[in-house]
Amino acid sequence: MKRSKLIVAALLGASLMASPVMAKSLVYCSEGSPENFNPQINTTGTSFDAARPIYNQLVEFAPGTVEVVPGLAEKWEVSPDGKTITFNLRKGVKFGATKYFTPTRDFNADDVLFSFNRQWKADHPYNKVSGGAYDYFNDMGMPDLLESIEKTDDYTVVMKLKEPNSPIIANLAMDFATILSAEYGDAMLAAGTPEKLDQEPVGTGAFSFVAYQKDAVIRFKAREDYWGGKQPIDDLVFAITPDASARYAKIKANECQVMIAPNPADLEVIKADPNVNLLEQAGLNIGYLALNAQKAPFDNVKVRQAINYAIDRDSILKEVYQGAGQKAKNLIPPTIWSYNDAITDYPFDPEKAKALLAEAGVTSLSSDLWYMPVQRPYNPNGKRMAEMMQADLAKVGITVELKSFEWGEYRKRLQAGEHQMGLLGWTGDNGDPDNFFFLLGCAGGTPAGQNISKWCNKEFDDLLMSARTLTDVKERSALYAKMQEISKAEAPQVTIAHSTVFEPIRKEVEGYKVSPLGRHEFTGVSVK
Repeated sequence: MKRSKLIVAALLGASLMASPVMAKSLVYCSEGSPENFNPQINTTGTSFDAARPIYNQLVEFAPGTVEVVPGLAEKWEVSPDGKTITFNLRKGVKFGATKYFTPTRDFNADDVLFSFNRQWKADHPYNKVSGGAYDYFNDMGMPDLLESIEKTDDYTVVMKLKEPNSPIIANLAMDFATILSAEYGDAMLAAGTPEKLDQEPVGTGAFSFVAYQKDAVIRFKAREDYWGGKQPIDDLVFAITPDASARYAKIKANECQVMIAPNPADLEVIKADPNVNLLEQAGLNIGYLALNAQKAPFDNVKVRQAINYAIDRDSILKEVYQGAGQKAKNLIPPTIWSYNDAITDYPFDPEKAKALLAEAGVTSLSSDLWYMPVQRPYNPNGKRMAEMMQADLAKVGITVELKSFEWGEYRKRLQAGEHQMGLLGWTGDNGDPDNFFFLLGCAGGTPAGQNISKWCNKEFDDLLMSARTLTDVKERSALYAKMQEISKAEAPQVTIAHSTVFEPIRKEVEGYKVSPLGRHEFTGVSVK
């Protein structure tokens, strides 16, 4: 560890261990470092969590729910044909500041146009800054969906769509729709440092960004002028702690008050801890093994089916998840409407796997299998899961080499399709089935897309597109039921488990809610 990191860690530890944490401070034990602090160019929950204290969207999810509520838009109206959305913006909203920038005006429609046009318009001055990859914006189909975004005055924005889109309002509550400061963007562009917009953020959120020490700590300060009111805590700290056992040790020592992703094996001990509340919720998530359908022999459906038969998911559920979840037969969890319970799952059947490989003409197969380097709610131990899969596949004649990379690099390489087989997962962003099914959409099958199976099925994709134009839940459900049949038969992935999400918090913490969307949010949270 570098000396600077040791100093930061020592200062953090000393300040927190010398006495109980001050009533107006809260420390969250996170599991990893963010890629940057602009949610528009990120794809990981780790990075989104690190940016949320700073920002708002036009519409937002009420904490702990999938209910969409007003954010920077006080209200909105959708036209009868579903193609025009008018947002009435909140007045008197202040932006935060940095040592490089002090705002001279309140939030207005220019900030909304700046934030969306950056992702949409190739000629926008910020479009190529920080790599210029807007995966979520593209994966949500925004470039093809948007007709125009215009302001009619400083506090009214009109968004016109090319066709009706049922998930659009829920989608706009997602992190990619974060609103940035156009004035800050202009100032940093003029200074020749446009990347500061993404690394030293300015937003309208409840907290301002103070400092970030990579792989160690992120510090935020509650804003006195936040439009939603001053928060109960003054200081919010993210203590970056990759190891789950170390996170729990910090909870026990009151060095952290909230933590992510405990070890399943530690749950009984945590439940018995008199100083800790173990919050629990069925996860709106899926852990899966993606099979790269653009690489032989995984372009053969029989090979993909064989791998589904070869993996003992019951043993994985028992050992890796410690029973804290359920075996997944569909991409979406059973808690989401349109779940097709009539689907017949692949049982564990190594002999059937061998027979399918023989039918496919595969007598000897060597493959890589990538495993996640971090613990996520949908996968408590990627390495151990990969090792178990490696052993299962060896029994049917498939030799597997295990690989992993740093988390950000891992995601980029998977999205680019470098792997043959790769472990990943998904926690729903908005509670709409579309937010899971798009993971197998053809648009996402392109390099850098969220479809890391790189599988493309025209019938599946046509149904996906059609469902977005419908408003009737029964009609949409019928299409999604058919899509589940197609994806199960085509087997572009091995659906492993829907995990139960556990979050230990100190009993001094009040107002914290487990999010069904996997978020970690601290507005309205206090510490006794």
